Amino acid sequence: MIGLALVQLQNIRFNVKDRTLFHINDLNIYQGDRIGLIGRNGSGKTSLLQMINRDIPPASGTITKNASIALLPQIKPQMEQKSGGEISQAIINQTLAQAPELLLADEPTTHLDTNHMEKLEKQLQRRREALVIVSHDRAFMDALCTKIWEIEDGQIREFTGNYSDYAQQKKEARQHHEKEYEKYVQKKKQLEEAMQQKEQKAQRATKKPKNVSKSEAKITGAKPYFAKKQKKLNQGVSSIQSRIDQLDKVEKIKELPPIKMQVTHEESLRNRTIIHGEQVPGTVGNRLLWEVFNFSVIGADKIAVIGPNGSGKTTFLRMMMDGHPTIQVSPSVSFGYFSQTLDVLETDTSILDNVRSTSSHDETLIRTVLARLSFFQNDVFKPVNVLSGGERVKVAFAKIFVSHANTLILDEPTNYLDIEAVEALESLLVDYSGTVIFVSHDRHFLQNVATRIFAISNTTIHTFDGSYNDYMQTTPQNNHDPLQDELLKVETRISDVLSRLSITPTDALEAEFQQLLREKKEINERLQH
Repeated sequence: MIGLALVQLQNIRFNVKDRTLFHINDLNIYQGDRIGLIGRNGSGKTSLLQMINRDIPPASGTITKNASIALLPQIKPQMEQKSGGEISQAIINQTLAQAPELLLADEPTTHLDTNHMEKLEKQLQRRREALVIVSHDRAFMDALCTKIWEIEDGQIREFTGNYSDYAQQKKEARQHHEKEYEKYVQKKKQLEEAMQQKEQKAQRATKKPKNVSKSEAKITGAKPYFAKKQKKLNQGVSSIQSRIDQLDKVEKIKELPPIKMQVTHEESLRNRTIIHGEQVPGTVGNRLLWEVFNFSVIGADKIAVIGPNGSGKTTFLRMMMDGHPTIQVSPSVSFGYFSQTLDVLETDTSILDNVRSTSSHDETLIRTVLARLSFFQNDVFKPVNVLSGGERVKVAFAKIFVSHANTLILDEPTNYLDIEAVEALESLLVDYSGTVIFVSHDRHFLQNVATRIFAISNTTIHTFDGSYNDYMQTTPQNNHDPLQDELLKVETRISDVLSRLSITPTDALEAEFQQLLREKKEINERLQH
């Protein structure tokens, strides 16, 4: 039996200027719901969360609220002397301490490294409140969600299961659509062939039969006979045309063309050592990031550089590109660097002009790449300054992807992208014939793209030949640190005590809170040593 809805959304319409962004007929959130909210960048995911939280009103419709709600915002406020990950964790803990009956979380994993993502997953799995989560991290939604809300073409559809279940249902729906399209095309072709045959018969019916004299034709009344036959055949043609018009039209699914792109010096670099490091130091100032180590990069490698926030991943990427004396780079290597600063873009020029300004590829291939990233037809003429953050990320990636580079260095390329864009990025990188070295905390992305792993852990860089999943399953240093579990338990208790303190503060609770803070500090110190 379904209980009282925590939130009811009825006849909701949300407009941006004169355009309806989405419309909801009837949608409810119940106790125990774990909902993943997905859709393209700009489809209205954040607006929907803000509406449920009553930060913004709908253009029409009613929102009935029967529960306490807390919103974990997407944009984290700036705090001095704290990293993005530390800020995110602090805001998460503050929000969870409110102990709401419904938690709305907008991209909660942004800036979190893999360890902190998994810690947050466990925190949320242990808690009882209902959840609505916007996230581009598919593994995160697989771990937490039991429903998916998809915003597409201004409508919201509900699917049962986690993200992988949703993806399977979409795949099956696509296959069904393809079969229906094939049936439609076949039936239409049959009717058109039958109509063509009748048209040909009707034309032949107007011709005088061979070996019949004029006098015989006049006696037998041939002209009226053939005219009658022609009229009947024409009626048959009209009947078939009517049946064609009445067919339920099935549109063909748009297939994106494959990318066949030759990168510079592709053949001479493939399967050869293109970057080699000997006794590479990892010291920045007085801080040791990693002990000296040796490494090689082979042409066409897809290398994921992983590790906690602050472990030195970006430093390592920069050392390769900046020509550190311990790192030898083949003269044939040409780097293309992607970072979140997006400083490769000219904001006053169009998407197409930005991308082709540093490319020797023809416009057809450039437009094909942009189409794979959902920039279709006239979209490519939009100036960059009107694009959202996620759209700018896609343009910056496209510019580097089709540039003269043959070795792509990508620092967190999936941040701020919707899932559809992340999956498009994956497919482009998997098919890319050059070399890719990238930093990411997106576990699905790591698994689908990487063929080798460089892992920074406890001031050591480990190299592993194989996929991310193989690395996680077979590498001893990835055994879970029991201290991390201990820290998670303490943080969960801190959240619970904070929520009770906000309702009924007592000296005993305050003492327990201070003791838990001391325990947390002690565990963090042990983790750092």
